[in-house]
Amino acid sequence: MVDPAVHCPEPKPEPKVALSTASVYPESTATAFEIAARLGYDGVEVMVWTDPVSQDIEALRRLSDFHGVPVLAVHAPCLLITQRVWSKDPWAKLQRSREAAEKLGANTVVVHPPFRWQRSYAREFVRGVWRMANETDVRFAVENMYPWRYRDREMLAYAPAWDPTEDDYRHFTLDLSHTATARNDTLAMVDRMGDRLAHVHMADGRGSAKDEHLVPGRGNQPCAEVLGRLAASGFDGNVVLEINTRRAMSSAEREADLAEALAYTRLHLSSAAPASGR
Repeated sequence: MVDPAVHCPEPKPEPKVALSTASVYPESTATAFEIAARLGYDGVEVMVWTDPVSQDIEALRRLSDFHGVPVLAVHAPCLLITQRVWSKDPWAKLQRSREAAEKLGANTVVVHPPFRWQRSYAREFVRGVWRMANETDVRFAVENMYPWRYRDREMLAYAPAWDPTEDDYRHFTLDLSHTATARNDTLAMVDRMGDRLAHVHMADGRGSAKDEHLVPGRGNQPCAEVLGRLAASGFDGNVVLEINTRRAMSSAEREADLAEALAYTRLHLSSAAPASGR
């Protein structure tokens, strides 16, 4: 008689599902830890920005310990509003982000491609990210962005490219709100990233020129299919809900959106085969 316990493969572990602290804006980083714990997220991704707590490693450690919510990733301060956070030098920002990730036990630093006007940084970016990646076990996962659009005009704001698959990086972050804004073929980008896809920002969008970060299932992106592919492939990275809740009329409405996003993501990750559609 065949013993199924011997011959049946063990089920693949599902990726961890984290909450980006940016998802609770305009509430605080501390509030994000509280909500993540209450809703049952596996951890958080800390968006380093102008909130002083997001820049304070010891404060983040205390929040993580108090709520029992690990920090799974650190998002480097790459936004226009964070140009002075953790130095004006973009390489110093990445160094500080790496140190934060190492001290907090996070496995990933998310980084955007440089702005085109950061000429020196952009010229050295690919080589520099490889150099930094070789110095640590933390993954530097370069995120896909999008062209900026105004009416019928398009501006290429990022260099070497807003699509990181045009260059050679060890790890990528896939952001589904950004694929919507760029009007990309999302599944083709997943294919191009291949086994270098290390981190996912799960959100949705309708193809607007604005970066929408909708709750998954409310836009036109193949969120369910991407999650099914991750489940089927044994993806070992993090899936981070990076949702825009600024229009929520109350804290209860914001929390309901984040609970819906978590439920949607867990549902489609629980499948062992790619989902066939939305």
